[in-house]
Amino acid sequence: MSDDENAPAGAVADWDAAAPFFDDEPDHGLRDPEVRLAWDDRLRTWLPARPGDVLDLGCGTGSLSLLASGQGHRVTGVDLSPAMVALARAKLAGRDAVFLVGDAAAPPVGEDRFDTVLVRHVLWALPDPGRALRHWRGLLRPGGRLVLVEGVWGTVGPVGIPADRLTELLAPLAGDVRVERLSDEPRLWGRAVEDERYAVVVRL
Repeated sequence: MSDDENAPAGAVADWDAAAPFFDDEPDHGLRDPEVRLAWDDRLRTWLPARPGDVLDLGCGTGSLSLLASGQGHRVTGVDLSPAMVALARAKLAGRDAVFLVGDAAAPPVGEDRFDTVLVRHVLWALPDPGRALRHWRGLLRPGGRLVLVEGVWGTVGPVGIPADRLTELLAPLAGDVRVERLSDEPRLWGRAVEDERYAVVVRL
């Protein structure tokens, strides 16, 4: 969607309000050199070795987009929050990157355009994750890949999507599915974590 046409106004306002402080989280802003290097190393194993077109959905302030761009990829970022998009545009000013305001579940881009669809901590919050996955598959060129970073957070009333549930949703899409556990890698999060964090890389 474009702008917040189909999004609850409160959701957009909440993310806009969070934008100035979003990068304060170690794994959001990647300001710590060790955390940034850890994510950069991971992206090199998840993204194609050759420069390609990467769609970063729910891109936030563009921290992962910046790493992908630094690895030579052309980046398109989409986020629901205009304030987040403004920060991402500033962060990647002068680079081969475009940022759009829109819904990650149905981004305002064409089909068969991307080599990689990269999505971090977004799928769990969508009302119909299976539908979103099917739509994202259609955005990929033949031989493309989905890179999904998700988890389950919190001990009282946990939120998220377990890895086994996500692999079930991916089964109808076919392709090679690889799950990487990330909970035991404190360098990615800036601290030790005890909840479930993982990445799923799907090669179609």
